[in-house]
Amino acid sequence: EAFALYRCGGDRVLTWGNPRSGGENFGVQDELKNIQTIQASRRAFAAILADGSVVTWGHSNFGGNSSAVRHQLKDVQQVASTHYAFAALRGNGSVVSWGHPDFGGDSFAVEDQLKNVQQLEATHCAFTAILSDGSRVSWGVHETDGSSEVQDRLRNAQEVKATRSAHAALLADGSVISWGNPEDGGDSSAIKDQLKNVQQIQA
Repeated sequence: EAFALYRCGGDRVLTWGNPRSGGENFGVQDELKNIQTIQASRRAFAAILADGSVVTWGHSNFGGNSSAVRHQLKDVQQVASTHYAFAALRGNGSVVSWGHPDFGGDSFAVEDQLKNVQQLEATHCAFTAILSDGSRVSWGVHETDGSSEVQDRLRNAQEVKATRSAHAALLADGSVISWGNPEDGGDSSAIKDQLKNVQQIQA
């Protein structure tokens, strides 16, 4: 419901659209210095600054208010978003999340597992953290296949991408596995034999 335009390393973000959805950012404009990247949820924005801090604005139910975790938002390397929440990956491999608790904004239940995280991916309603050993940890409203085979094979994952409610992983041997809602790409069984020597996946 809103747009944000910025220049990498710049000190200004131009916004327009619904003011309650991030279309105006007057309240944080003075904090937006040396912007590196901006991530959007459905009705809020989060900007990573050069010093590793994060500035948010927009609707609080969609992650626009990060005051409760602001003291933790340091040395941030990546921010991912669902429609309703944000998650930040810090340089020490830990994760901080905020926004709607039912859709990824509350990672307390898996906090002890969120160590040595290398990458964050998000569907519309859930986050998945890829750990250094290739395993994954998910929270929010997520689709899972529950199979140990997928979990075991993910230890060789090189890259993971997400659609609205499904994931696909590129493995070290060039094959691809997928899981989640079949209507959003979670079932690749029909082309399984063709998914060989893959170099890159996108979503």
